[in-house]
Amino acid sequence: MCGIAGFVDNNKNKKDNLRNMLKLIKHRGPDGWGEFYKNNTAIGHVRLSIIDLANGKQPMSINNYHITFNGEIYNYKELKKDLEKKGYKFETNSDTEVLLVSYIEYKEKCLNKLRGMFAFAIYNELDDSLFIARDPFGIKPVYYYKNDNAFMFASEIKAFIGHKDFKKELNKEVLPAYLSFNFVPTTETFFKNVYRLEPGHYLIHKDGKIDIKEYFEFHFNEQKNTMEESVKAISNVMKDSVEHHNIADVEVGSFLSSGVDSSYVVSLCRPKHTYTIGYKESGFSELKYAEDLTNKLNITNKHKTVGMKEYFKTFRTALYHLDEPLADPSIVPLYFLSKLASKDVKVVLSGEGADELFGGYNYYLEEVNYSFYNKIPYPIRNGISHTASLFPSGRGLNFLVRRGLKLEDGYIGVNKVFNEKERNQILLNKTNEKNSSITKPVYDRIQDCSSLAKMQTIDVVFWLVKDILLKADKMSMASSVEVRVPFLDKEVYEVARKLSIENKLTKNLTKVSLREAAKEVIPTEAYKKKKLGFPVPLREWIKTDYVFKKMQKAFNSKISKELFDNKALNKLLIDTYKGEIDNYKKAWTVYTFLEWYDVYFS
Repeated sequence: MCGIAGFVDNNKNKKDNLRNMLKLIKHRGPDGWGEFYKNNTAIGHVRLSIIDLANGKQPMSINNYHITFNGEIYNYKELKKDLEKKGYKFETNSDTEVLLVSYIEYKEKCLNKLRGMFAFAIYNELDDSLFIARDPFGIKPVYYYKNDNAFMFASEIKAFIGHKDFKKELNKEVLPAYLSFNFVPTTETFFKNVYRLEPGHYLIHKDGKIDIKEYFEFHFNEQKNTMEESVKAISNVMKDSVEHHNIADVEVGSFLSSGVDSSYVVSLCRPKHTYTIGYKESGFSELKYAEDLTNKLNITNKHKTVGMKEYFKTFRTALYHLDEPLADPSIVPLYFLSKLASKDVKVVLSGEGADELFGGYNYYLEEVNYSFYNKIPYPIRNGISHTASLFPSGRGLNFLVRRGLKLEDGYIGVNKVFNEKERNQILLNKTNEKNSSITKPVYDRIQDCSSLAKMQTIDVVFWLVKDILLKADKMSMASSVEVRVPFLDKEVYEVARKLSIENKLTKNLTKVSLREAAKEVIPTEAYKKKKLGFPVPLREWIKTDYVFKKMQKAFNSKISKELFDNKALNKLLIDTYKGEIDNYKKAWTVYTFLEWYDVYFS
């Protein structure tokens, strides 16, 4: 795992600019540092040594091709054998060299041969071009920036600040979407002219122009299969995936919660070390479950208990490492978890992706439990929805609102925060933009899918990539730890995408076939435990004077008054503090943005 950065410009201070960029992402790679300069191009690398510790230095060059690479190619040994048959000779045992040779041989078609997580850039001297690519699931991030003077790319946005031609400006246009999704759901970011390269895409920069193309499209293809067939397929592919994800020249540990996903991974790989976060508040700690599993597997579990004041003391540090506001309360415990793991290992396995691929969110159960409601004619349901939307949000009313809308009009993800009407109540600059305009391109290409598969796809494209995987990468790399995710593997995806609805959900249970497969190896009852997520007692904390005063200060800051209706915003916070209305997610989403702004712009 590493950090990459580079640029194309006519600036004479290339070394100063590149080195300043790399310094800002040194946490991603404390073991090594590399630079390459040619013509108007500079590429750099900070390395976390994991495979071929002695010889995997970067940027790596072969003839006229030069690569800086962040990630792991798990099938590099198989690819290497194929390339050797074509006459190529290798000087190292690194996956970096195999990746570069694969590109030299196959060009962009090499991307479909890779099994792994990656973001890399290759400079081609022959035509003076940059080729930048990101893995199919978006496990590894890469951003780019373009203005009249330069083109830049990097693993993290903060690297751009080190380049003298970077102009740091707030992009206010994405604020409404952020308030609804709890993250920025578009290719734009909160920094003007900074964009993320989407998963399954590659970018070519040549002659000052940018050309972006898609090479992988996520798509479910539900098929009729028996439970026995599904369980067997999952068992086989997960054993293989975990084995591949264990390839390293250093020790591999694992994160461990109380749920089936991480318990399954841990039970398959049985690492020497596992790591868990807990809280003093009852109902939020997962330590007991983790201890039970690791005792039965005879492996070690290290844990940390996080308190409220410690959480808030670290919150701004977490926001700095995120680059952008992400209103997911679990960023801080994930930061602590990575710090804990970094004392022993450089690599950990984790359970991200299982919920989206195998149907793990409790919200999905409505497709089974309330299918009768859909039998009511749509005009009637839509009328009920419209009437219910006139009242303050509540659990029963929310159900009536969303079940009376077409899925394409109402579902933007499992963790929706503000709807369009609610966010306009607190924003000074109102907008008529619909959330559905952001998700529409995805819905347009999955019209042949079931409602469940459509929801899963939306959650993969938006929630998984721009929340779950973003925080996993940024929080772990802040501590120089590489997170590997065995569920987000090409071969696992091919099994998961073909599962029937019945093998994903029953009336009261999610991830049905995955749980049955996990049951074969998990020695506890974690395989049947309902989803708890990565819980944080935020709802309780916001009702304390300590947290309320912090949030109130942010809500009355200069930038808050410039962007939000101060009266409406403070009412939202006070109502939550007093427990009159449960708006803690909404209040937290605003607070996260304001604190992030203070970190990066104040």
